[in-house]
Parts: sequence; C-alpha cells; structure tokens
Amino acid sequence: MKEFKPIREGKVREVYDNGDTLILVATDRISAFDVILKNRITDKGAILTQMSKFWFDFTRDVIPNHLISVDAADMPQYFSGEPFKGNSTLCKKLTMLPIECIVRGYITGSGWESYQKNGTVCGITLPDGLKESEQLPEPIYTPTTKADLGDHDEHITFEESVDILEKLYPGKGGKYAAAIRDATLALYKKCAAYARDCGIIIADTKFEFGLDENGDVVLADEMLTPDSSRFWPVEGYAPGKSQPSFDKQFVRDWLKSHPDNDNLLPDEVVAKTIDKYKEAYELLTKQPFCRS
Repeated sequence: MKEFKPIREGKVREVYDNGDTLILVATDRISAFDVILKNRITDKGAILTQMSKFWFDFTRDVIPNHLISVDAADMPQYFSGEPFKGNSTLCKKLTMLPIECIVRGYITGSGWESYQKNGTVCGITLPDGLKESEQLPEPIYTPTTKADLGDHDEHITFEESVDILEKLYPGKGGKYAAAIRDATLALYKKCAAYARDCGIIIADTKFEFGLDENGDVVLADEMLTPDSSRFWPVEGYAPGKSQPSFDKQFVRDWLKSHPDNDNLLPDEVVAKTIDKYKEAYELLTKQPFCRS
C-alpha cells in the first residue's frame, strides 16, 4: 500500500497530493488565537468534514466548490483507516488566493472591541449605539491576509486586497477581489438565513477561495464549521451581552480567563467542546452525527 506524506500542514488541516487531485484531512487538533493547543478533540475532524460537505452541497447554486467526495472508497487505500476515517476530503486542485474572506453579521469579539474604541470595525464605520452581539444593518466584509503557521492574520481593506491580487494577477486583481467579496456575502446571507431557521445564529465566518485551471473562482478549504465561524443559539439570544456558543469561542473564553493555561484545556472543556460541535452539526444537517 502506498504511503502518503502531507505536502502542507496547517493548524488543523493536512493536505496530501493525489496526482491531479488533493486529499484534505481535518485532524482532531484544535487551535485558538493562532496557537495549536495540546489537546485532541475526538471526532472533531470528522464533524468538520461532514459539516463542510453539507454546506458545499447546499451552496452549489451560489458558486462552484472544490469538493469531489468524502467517501474513503473514492480515495487511495491509505486513507481508509485511522487516523483518516471520516475526516478526509477528495478535492480539486486549485491555486489558492492569499486572502481570508471574513464576513460579520453581528458585532462581537474583536469587532466589538474596536467599535467601542472608535465606532469602526476593520476601518468600516458603523452606526452609533450598537450593543454587543447586535445584528448589523447589513453584513460587512472584512478580509485579512492569510498568515503562515505561527504568524497572525492581518486585517486589510478591500482596496488592499485588490492590490495584493493585482500583484499576482496583473489586470485581474480588482475582478478577483470583487468576486470573492461578492461570493462571501452571498454565501453568508443564504446560509445564515437557513441556519437561523434551524436554531443557530451565524454571527461571523470566513471563506477561502482558489482559481481552477480556467482562472475561475472556486470555493475551497472548509465551510461554516465551528472552527471557522461563531455559532450562537437562537433561543435566548439577546443583544447587550456576550452569547453562549456552539463553536470554539467557548475554548477562547476559557483560555482568556486562564492566562497561565500552558495551551492545555481541562477534560471538562474538551468534553463540552465536542458536545457543542455535535449539537451544531445535528441541528444544521437534521441528521445524527455518525463517523462514516
């Protein structure tokens, strides 16, 4: 049996070359504040993979995506057992664009901290009088750079994203920057409306895009998972305070309140985290989680 080694490793994901395709593996690692924690969250990778598949299928009418299959039978035998069971995605090869496409529908986190200081979020002026966790009049697009492992993403303006892409694709920077911005907002609006009907508020999220062999923009990486999004329960939602969450904000909050954490979560935080991930998956997909 042929063995594979990752050609790229991120905080959570590993990428394997499979000839004219790639295999993307979501591990059980968890990161917060751009740091990989020492814990492993059992089944986390499988939940991220299956949830992303759900959203990729749900949004094919908005923009093409990289998904081919999450069925191990469609992949080399190496990916049929542990530690790859249920958490591997066979996908198209793309040239990834170096922009993280962040969309915010509610004011929270670093956005709330910035707004309290000067009434802006990532340079965008917002109406006076907003409360913490309040829904914004319209979702806002706040892109960042895509940092290497160990570095921090940097907020950029839309115009700066144009400049970055123009250097890579002369004459096409504005076209690609507008395409990923517009896709980001369209994806968020469609999925946030669906999720709210399922009992989940998507406060904010990020998307990543690449170019296919024809130079067309394609949605890639993960999509609307608890790792890349803030999920809040609709039940009990009230602006003016922080909200309980289905995502790793719970982990971030614990780390912030325990600064001498040595990048290690206690067992009860690990258990609650995976329970929240599973609950979000089952609410959104309307299916019980099963690691296939």
